[in-house]
Parts: sequence; C-alpha cells; structure tokens
Amino acid sequence: MTELNLNLDATVGTIACELPGAAELFRQLGIGFCCDGDVSLGDAAADAGVVASDLLDRLRALEQAARRDAPDGTNELIAHILERYHQTHRNDLEWLIPLAQKVEHVHAAHSSAPMGLAKALVDLQDQLIPHMAREELALFPMMRHEPDPDIEHLIGRMRDDHACEGQSLATIEHLTHGFALPDGACRSWTALYVGLQKFSEDLVTHMHLENKILFPRFSSVEDVASPS
Repeated sequence: MTELNLNLDATVGTIACELPGAAELFRQLGIGFCCDGDVSLGDAAADAGVVASDLLDRLRALEQAARRDAPDGTNELIAHILERYHQTHRNDLEWLIPLAQKVEHVHAAHSSAPMGLAKALVDLQDQLIPHMAREELALFPMMRHEPDPDIEHLIGRMRDDHACEGQSLATIEHLTHGFALPDGACRSWTALYVGLQKFSEDLVTHMHLENKILFPRFSSVEDVASPS
C-alpha cells in the first residue's frame, strides 16, 4: 500500500479528496478545501487557529483506520469495492440528481440555493458510470486472472478518472457551502445534503482503496495525480 504524502506542505484540497474522513474533519475545524484547496495544510491550520502537529496526527490516524478497514486479499478487496461502492454510487446518483433539480427549482430565489448542483452531479455521473464499467469489464477481471501487459496503462487511466472525480467533489462541496443547510431548510433540502455528504465520503473511500491499496499491487507507477 502506498501512503499519502501527509505533511504540512500538502494541500488541503488533495488531502480532502484522497483521505477518507479528512473532508469532515476539515469542516469541523472550519478549514475550507474547495475554493482554497491549494492552501498548504500548515497555512490552513494557522488560519483556523489549529495546532498543525495535532491536525497532522489526526489525519495520520484516519489513514491508519482506512488501512485497517481494507480486506487483505486482492479478490476480497475487489469484491468489497464492487459490493460496497459500485452499485451504491449508481443507486445514490439515481435519486440525488432529481432531488437536486427539485431543490434548485423550488428554492431558486434563496441566497443559499445550490444552483448548478444538479448539472455538477450529472457531469459526475457521466464520468463515474463509464469508469466503473471499465473496471468491471476490463481491469478487475485482468487483476483476478493473468495481468495483461497493458494493465499499467489502464490503471493510469483509472487514476486520471479519479483526479477528475475529485475535482467534481470539490465543485459539489463549493456549491453546497460544505453541505451547510440554511435555517428552516425543508425536508427535501435536508435529505439532499445528508445524502450528498454520504455519497461524497463513500466516493473518497472508494478512490482511496483503489489508488492507495489495490492499484499499487499491479503497477510500479506512483500515484502522482492529485486533485486540488
């Protein structure tokens, strides 16, 4: 397993998109990571009045937890990714997109309305569904049997897809103001943000399992694509 480059020079945008639980920790501490994603962890901690070394320790604990939660065997890990994430993402997007459209339409005049959110989700769906299909039909069968010489090229493409998906998550974070509901938000708006936050956390965990645990078992190429 390759480790994240967790240090005070790493950008908060990269960490939020690559480390499960980091985005929620940043939200709790008041650290922005979508528009300010290129800010270093050290600078972000100083701006938020947080002890940088303590923040780094908490992020490293999240990384250790993510490592413990991953199945050891390759076949078991692939099965876990398929069962826990692939169909879940498909199902979530099927109801999140129309709900986002409804909230935008009903609350268009509200200053906190997430205008453009439905389009951002459709764009992400257009990226993610073909990506998962390529894994299911080509990459994962190759990993389960005899690896093809072209596997590194295919893994590189998957990493590039993940970088684009991470950028989409940052856009969603920005449009929803960090999933912050306005006072008096209706049930639909509340359900949308609760569902979106869960979806975002799932996708970050999914990408982490692949980028940092599964892919390095078949590729000597380091994960250098880092969304910010």
